[in-house]
Amino acid sequence: MGKKRKQIEAEVVEPEEIPERPKRTLLGWKDKSQVPDEETDSKVFRNKEKVLITCSRRINYRYRHLMLNMVSILPHCKKDNKVESKATKGATMNELVELRSCSSCLFFECRKHKDLYLWMAKCPNGPSVKFLVNAVYTMEELKLTGNHLKGSRPILTFSNNFDKDAHWKLLKEMIIQIFGTPKEHRKSKPYHDHVFVFSIVDDHIWFRNYQCFLGDAVFSLGTFNELAREVWEERQWGTMVSGFIVSHVVSLTRTECEISDKGPREDREKMTLIEVGPRFCLNPIKIFGGSFGGPTLYENPFFVSPNQIRALEKRKKAGKFAKKVKAKTRRKMHELSNPLEPDEFADMWKE
Repeated sequence: MGKKRKQIEAEVVEPEEIPERPKRTLLGWKDKSQVPDEETDSKVFRNKEKVLITCSRRINYRYRHLMLNMVSILPHCKKDNKVESKATKGATMNELVELRSCSSCLFFECRKHKDLYLWMAKCPNGPSVKFLVNAVYTMEELKLTGNHLKGSRPILTFSNNFDKDAHWKLLKEMIIQIFGTPKEHRKSKPYHDHVFVFSIVDDHIWFRNYQCFLGDAVFSLGTFNELAREVWEERQWGTMVSGFIVSHVVSLTRTECEISDKGPREDREKMTLIEVGPRFCLNPIKIFGGSFGGPTLYENPFFVSPNQIRALEKRKKAGKFAKKVKAKTRRKMHELSNPLEPDEFADMWKE
């Protein structure tokens, strides 16, 4: 008989760990070694502000073009279909904002095909502001020479009047959060080549949009960020420089440009602003504690509704007609009370 073979214990071979395949992104393959830890990211605040822009039905074409201009200059916004302007529009708008994963809303409400109201609201808890929009000029009407990069982050500038009263401070904070493009937003571009100017004149907020221009080149990430990197790069809600006023003068002075010692002095002196558009004026009516309603925090005592203005104009026209009728009756009464004496030579040539 043959000898039995010795039984060798089978060695257990552990399977080798297969390295995970790196994730593919729009910019290439993403390696895990380059990704920072989640613990460090959780401590850093990330602005995820998104704004829903919509309008009411039966809106005028000029106001619709203004809304489309606002969509084009705000890269962090989302546009939705028209909403019926009813008493229950607050609940409808809050639901729409939640469905579109937004945190703010700009609602253009048109009344009687003439009057435009702008609702600026933080959803769903508020506050919200109702404005009357006057002096509307769209980009298509103005045809200005300014032309900034689409999707670039704006610099928000405010006049000193915003720091006087409490309601102006609240409006300033809402404008910063809604109009300021978040840093590193996926639709934004890392450039600062235009300025949003908000100035208070006669208790109205005037809006202007200017392109930052430097000679033959646009004042963007290169020289513009060199001038104010310390001030602007640390802002998460958008860029804001208080007290920087630009009204109808498009040239910057030397003192306004000297925010930082960086950058060549000649470039700062050559920097000018070219208006892009659109233009509009906001007249605040009421500030509410909730979203599209709630307790009234502030009411403008100087506000006069457009209906009252039109009624006064009609009364003036009706007053003119009444004056004409009274003048005719007075003339007739004067003629009856003061008859003319008969003329001796009236019938001389009839024979």
